[in-house]
Amino acid sequence: MTWKNQGFKLDTQYNRVRLSKGTNMKESRYAADYILCEYTLQTDDQTLDAVESIQTVRAVWTGQQWELHFVCKMRVETPETPGEKTAGVDLGICNTAAISVGDETLLYPGNALKEDAHYFRQQGYETEGENGPSDHAEWAQQKKSRRQEHFLHALSKDLVQQCADRDVGTIAVGHPKNIREDEDWGRHGNKRLHDWAFETLLSHIEYKAEERGIDVERVDEAGLKTSKSCCECGTEADSNRVERGLYVCENCELVANSDLNAAENMRATVTPNPSQDRSNGCLAQPSVRLFDKSTGRITPQEQVVS
Repeated sequence: MTWKNQGFKLDTQYNRVRLSKGTNMKESRYAADYILCEYTLQTDDQTLDAVESIQTVRAVWTGQQWELHFVCKMRVETPETPGEKTAGVDLGICNTAAISVGDETLLYPGNALKEDAHYFRQQGYETEGENGPSDHAEWAQQKKSRRQEHFLHALSKDLVQQCADRDVGTIAVGHPKNIREDEDWGRHGNKRLHDWAFETLLSHIEYKAEERGIDVERVDEAGLKTSKSCCECGTEADSNRVERGLYVCENCELVANSDLNAAENMRATVTPNPSQDRSNGCLAQPSVRLFDKSTGRITPQEQVVS
């Protein structure tokens, strides 16, 4: 059970919290309209000093006892001296994110999201009745949503960590804000775009980067045509995207991963001289970071792929 800020009153002096029953929980008009609970904190004074406010209170049954979980808004000290490098990030569906830091590139495949979307969608279709979605279909949709949210949190946390480890002070992220309205992508394409939670991932990256003192700038992908332009010579041509994931420039003969080519173009928007801090071949041979479903964490793939 969850109580929002209007449903509880906290007494920090005596470690008590008063939880409102609500009109549906009152047995009679003479019954108390609240539940008074005593709690014991399981944290240190330093953490308590960083708490700005209590957002919600949750009562959780562990199987042996009730626990109160306080959801807090925390004050986080940001570093005074962020890194000097810049990173470009391209968000996508096949590859959830592609990063170019200049001398190194990273790919985050979206296989886990696609597998979950297919599995839980089938679960919903197979159990949907004549009168609408069944309980199992609604469970499948909620389960898919929770797993997607966890995946995006884990990815954004790892992405920002990788940038911080590489002395990045500014991240330029592509923002495909009008992609759903620009054109008709067909039935399957429109469905995939509808499921693409790029705004959620972008917001996760922004607030996690802010905690580390890293600036995030949104780049207009459509205006700069980052996916069609060569990051090496600037040539713009649709034919340069030979196939999904492969970009070959006919002018300068650059061979690169297409998502990383777009990420490097975004990095160039906030880097005065991007060509001076990029080694040859980094766009064609990215490091890959995979989502481990057994642990719920992002882990590196051992080998570098081309």
